[in-house]
Amino acid sequence: MKAMILAAGLGTRLRPLTDNIPKALVELNGRTLLEITIERLKSFGVTEFIVNVHHHAEKIVAFLQSKNSFGVRIEISREDDLLLDTGGGLKKASWFFLEGNSEEPFIVHNVDVVSTIDLNKMLDTHEEKQALATLAVQHRSSSRQLLFDQNNVLIGRRINNVDTLVSQTPAKAATPMPLAFAGIQLVSPHLLPLIIESGVFSIINTYLRLAAFRERISAFRADHYYWRDLGRLEDLEQAAKDIE
Repeated sequence: MKAMILAAGLGTRLRPLTDNIPKALVELNGRTLLEITIERLKSFGVTEFIVNVHHHAEKIVAFLQSKNSFGVRIEISREDDLLLDTGGGLKKASWFFLEGNSEEPFIVHNVDVVSTIDLNKMLDTHEEKQALATLAVQHRSSSRQLLFDQNNVLIGRRINNVDTLVSQTPAKAATPMPLAFAGIQLVSPHLLPLIIESGVFSIINTYLRLAAFRERISAFRADHYYWRDLGRLEDLEQAAKDIE
């Protein structure tokens, strides 16, 4: 199985830790966030990785070399001139998932989240629903949420309590369920040729466009699993306490 780790962010909310190192090399209880993510994905059967890099990119490359790539294949997708966001980053790395004409789903995982989400159950849901993408989501407060129908299919988004439904949403759809994205997703390679956006863009924009044409972007409810975003210093501190 393959996976992409999104590790190109600037990590501005983690300053001063990220003044001289990338977010991916910030440590949590003595282990870098990148190592934690790689080892967790390996435990679910991932053997091939691609990691996008931008901020202090060479330090990530050197770290992986020092660890002998953790005994797996790891490719680097460089975003040297421009940080491409999640959609642009995935589009640039799409060659990695299309090689060999594989139809196996792959994982896209933010480097700055930790969780106990069962990726095997998530994969079962993805395959059962025959989705283009399956997003781990939770019922929690957030200024930016995705909207799903009663079948856990993406139908819009909510930003600062303002809902925007995709244009072809059935008029009789039930009240949309707002859920917060957890930064972990399973993606079918069939999605990649459908990404027509270019430059810097969020993959969520692609999902919303495709949802408007009834393409299936599904939710995996992860409410009962541990999850924490590590984008802020206080979150990093709390996660360290949680792990202890």
